[in-house]
Amino acid sequence: MNRRLILTTLAAASVAALTGCAGPYTVSADVSSYGNWPADRKPGSYAFDRLPSQQQSEEAAKRQATLEDAAKAALEKAGFKPAADTKTADVLVTLGARVTAYDPVPWDDPLWWRWRGRLFSPRYGYAPGWGGFGWRHDPFFDRRYDRAVALLMRDRASGEALFETHASNEGVTMGSDALLTPLFDAAMAEFPKVNPKSHRVSVQAIR
Repeated sequence: MNRRLILTTLAAASVAALTGCAGPYTVSADVSSYGNWPADRKPGSYAFDRLPSQQQSEEAAKRQATLEDAAKAALEKAGFKPAADTKTADVLVTLGARVTAYDPVPWDDPLWWRWRGRLFSPRYGYAPGWGGFGWRHDPFFDRRYDRAVALLMRDRASGEALFETHASNEGVTMGSDALLTPLFDAAMAEFPKVNPKSHRVSVQAIR
């Protein structure tokens, strides 16, 4: 079983940015969505609704503003327009994001095809003088990062949850804020269709 380390949100500043030449590139994400958006309801105006925990400090509010900036394009592509304030919006939108880091262990994969350990580690047996198997402290293991965003839409008047969507992908770095926009694009790409089963969605992004 993977040993997981949950990092609160993308608020943990990125240690590595997306690299490469400027230009379009493809981002793929696993997407799942839920809800019951009325068939005859058209996208209207929206406003962002922050949870108390998302505005408890200046840093939390700043981080939430970053998420909101990243989600605007996805909402507008789906046909929504920003409202003047939360009191006049048709829907209220709540956002979230997080990064999960995890370290694979050799027995996760029967063939150890991603194994990066030393000679004296669990793949080859006991490591004399180490007090046992040494995989937990081996710096060569493949640490992976799962980057995820979530979006929840509620009817402002009734408070009813109409549409919820999640998008995530993984890589060898935490990713940067630049990855937020294509993840939100992937999350909203199929709106208003819902599909609870996780499936792959690819979108174009600009570096």
